[in-house]
Amino acid sequence: MPTGELVRLRAFEPSEAEALWRWNHDAEVMRWMEDGYPDSLADLQKRMADWKPNSYEKSRLAVEALEDGKLIGVVVLRDAQPETGHAELDIYIGEKDRWGSGYATDTVRTACRFGFEKMRLHRITLWVVADNAAARRVYEKVGFVEEGRQRESFRRDGQWHDMVMMGLLEGDLRG
Repeated sequence: MPTGELVRLRAFEPSEAEALWRWNHDAEVMRWMEDGYPDSLADLQKRMADWKPNSYEKSRLAVEALEDGKLIGVVVLRDAQPETGHAELDIYIGEKDRWGSGYATDTVRTACRFGFEKMRLHRITLWVVADNAAARRVYEKVGFVEEGRQRESFRRDGQWHDMVMMGLLEGDLRG
């Protein structure tokens, strides 16, 4: 299992649907993410039961804090293509008491190291809302750089926000 200084990445267990459901229904956690329509815990449990096993194309990983083994977030490497050596990264730390303590940075770094070393990726990209300063700081600490911008493509609280594409090449990973 990929392990960093603060986190371990592992497969999800079906019993963890309740934590995902709770995070996905917390407005503060979902502030800068596409949250879609509300769903029931039963619907989420059914979807999780139908998830395909982790693979090269999509690895959906639970983020577990090393200090206490608690599930604290989600990280996904998706749309990976061996022909291009490219994948996209999605992440969030759902447990708000872990925010600002380095867990997100360690999660991103550990997931990218896994992508570069185990999946033999060359490039990892992600999209982030331009106004999400905390997330952008995390990505920059790990070595991501801004590569593009999609103007006014994310709407929250009646306002449009730009989305920023950031990229990381395997030789640029910091830490």
